[in-house]
Amino acid sequence: MKEKIEALCKEIEEKVKSVSSVKELNDLKVEYMGKKGIITELQSGIKDAADKKEYGMLVNLARTTFNEEFDKKQRDLNELELNKKIESERIDVTLPSKKIRKGSKHPMTRIEEELEDLFVSMGFDVYDGPEIETDENCFQKLNLPLGHPARDAQDTFYLEGEYEKYLLRSQTSTGQVRVMEANVDKGPIRVVCPGKVYRRDDDATHSHQFMQMEGLVIDENISMADLKGTLEAFCKKLLGEKTDVRFRPSFFPFTEPSVEVDATCFKCGGKGCPLCKNTGWIEVLGAGMVHPNVLKMSGYDPEKYQGFAFGTGLDRFAMFRFGITDIRTIYGNDIRFLNQFTRGDEEDVTK
Repeated sequence: MKEKIEALCKEIEEKVKSVSSVKELNDLKVEYMGKKGIITELQSGIKDAADKKEYGMLVNLARTTFNEEFDKKQRDLNELELNKKIESERIDVTLPSKKIRKGSKHPMTRIEEELEDLFVSMGFDVYDGPEIETDENCFQKLNLPLGHPARDAQDTFYLEGEYEKYLLRSQTSTGQVRVMEANVDKGPIRVVCPGKVYRRDDDATHSHQFMQMEGLVIDENISMADLKGTLEAFCKKLLGEKTDVRFRPSFFPFTEPSVEVDATCFKCGGKGCPLCKNTGWIEVLGAGMVHPNVLKMSGYDPEKYQGFAFGTGLDRFAMFRFGITDIRTIYGNDIRFLNQFTRGDEEDVTK
């Protein structure tokens, strides 16, 4: 029996040394130590041995030999595998690094965030309404009844079929209507409504889709002086502190009186240049005192409350600020255009 165990131990040493992979080593463990393995079967024969003590010591010698050889070989294979992995994943730190492409904010995002920050600091809330609206909210509750000729200037996209009473909003004033109606207490309101609007336009300075921001203030004793102060702060923030503002009489169905607001050209400082067509002024927005009919239709008493509203195209300000000559490039998804507005580029071209 002793000779048999010694031969078995020698066989184990030779087989374990010849193993070249973890899988082969595990297969060898099953062969010797599994349920039907060689050493397991020897161990089961202890009960029939004449000298159980000596038989058990010999079987334990075989078991110990296998475990020691197995553990040693397992460490060697693991170390070899680790070295191979390290070698395959080696990085040459002396090679030039790859340039990391940095993202940047879209110019429209910059303008919108800047204006939202300005108006929030002045006590305004920001409201983002739906882009699909009813004809009632888009026109009728803004004092533009069916057949009104002023609708032609805001020709937009209507839906067909069962949704024919809905359209893509032509102005974010629809958000103002929703805010007034949601205010069940009919108390003071200060809100700006930024978002996309849609009209059937398409040329270098007009797009069928563009961004607007409209503002609404309703309270007691509101006057044109409040409107002027708000818009002066707005223009100076966006176009520079040296900017002057002038008001020209105009017409909007939802405000009375209504004004067009011009700002001094930021390129020439009001002296006259091709950008401002040598007038020294650039039209930036429309505004006015909220029409009493608009207040009534949303449940406000025009004898108690007054208000002012204003609206501007954010695309126009983006073109002014960043020297964009064609509005269509803003929505062209051309990476070459967006790369001009790097993350670290905070230069204000109006200064």
